[in-house]
Amino acid sequence: MEPTAASSVALQPPTYGNLITVLSIDGGGIRGLIPGTILSFLEAELQKLDGEEVRIADYFDVIAGTSTGGLVTAMLTTPNEKNRPLFAAKDIKDFYLKQGPKIFQQNRCPFLPQVSKIVKALSGPKYDGKYLRSLVKEKLGNARLHQTLTNVVIPTFDINRLQPTIFSSFEVKKNPSLDALLSDVCIATSAAPTYLPAHYFETRYPSGKVRNFNLIDGGVAANNPALVAIGEITKEVSRGSPDFFPVKPVDFGRFLVISLGTGSSKAEKKYNARDAAKWGILNWLSKGGSTPIVDVFTQASADMVHLHLSAVFQALHTEKSYLRIQDDTLRGDVSSVDIATEKNLDHLVKVGEGLLKQPVSRVNLDTGLCEPSSKETNAEALIRFAKILSLERLLRLARSPHGRAANSK
Repeated sequence: MEPTAASSVALQPPTYGNLITVLSIDGGGIRGLIPGTILSFLEAELQKLDGEEVRIADYFDVIAGTSTGGLVTAMLTTPNEKNRPLFAAKDIKDFYLKQGPKIFQQNRCPFLPQVSKIVKALSGPKYDGKYLRSLVKEKLGNARLHQTLTNVVIPTFDINRLQPTIFSSFEVKKNPSLDALLSDVCIATSAAPTYLPAHYFETRYPSGKVRNFNLIDGGVAANNPALVAIGEITKEVSRGSPDFFPVKPVDFGRFLVISLGTGSSKAEKKYNARDAAKWGILNWLSKGGSTPIVDVFTQASADMVHLHLSAVFQALHTEKSYLRIQDDTLRGDVSSVDIATEKNLDHLVKVGEGLLKQPVSRVNLDTGLCEPSSKETNAEALIRFAKILSLERLLRLARSPHGRAANSK
């Protein structure tokens, strides 16, 4: 398809369309390769419809991401010198393949690796985070939260205030102290306890007063940020934002949500109460190559969101508007958040590719596990969503003054 003048116009507000479109990306360290692979497929389908120049950010009202998902969110929405996304979705996979081993440098000590892990866990985070910090600052430069090409929602957790801090494109309009460098936001939301160091930075209020941030991984509060994104939108609607008029705050039928997991090992059933009843702090920090305490809180927050959204969309008979793509059968190294060997990275790419071929799943509210719910595969569902997203974008362009002006050129 040939490019048009309208193809460079930002996505117009939902008030000109029929839907509110949300993309959500879970946390999961190096397993960000999985949603990265899926996003590459979705963007390719959108390009088949609207031309090679379009990007994921051109179709979603909000992109939310936690931890590694927050980094992907920034990559998809930070503007380059041409005011287009810094990364195409297809570039994300290569980013993880190239940079993952440098971010998560593997233990080179062949002797007593478990003892080495325990000593490291007691003395400080597993990784010093220096390479990640320098890399993110280099890639994202001086871009700030208010500059993203579509609305973003990136959760973190402030250990000084003991409460979540949500970096939201909506909130920054009301509270300029949240207008942090995107590099700082990404470093903070990725600071998983025991893996990477907490991140401190400052911003200023318009009055000049300094605001301090003492942040760790957003997965502590919302490893699956889909519900946080919907909450931010609902607040905007409640405030009477003209961008969302006349959408009703609780009208889930107007939401189109794609939620991408980074995989889990729930089906493996790693731990049991008889063993855990005897654990002390060392076991909770390191057990069988994993960090049980981190596994527990990240999986719990992700599943609670998925259980809630599944129940709501099913109750409102709008299941076709909600797509959760997740593999809960990961085992061994591939379930790790930080094993960045060439072999494991290749396996993670194959997990993402394999998920596309699997049938759409819905959570079983009794077992908590995802089970096939349709003959439609995830790839087929994404193709269907791509068509809806394309039509919604074109509808908004046709109805909005900016779109009509662009089409007349």
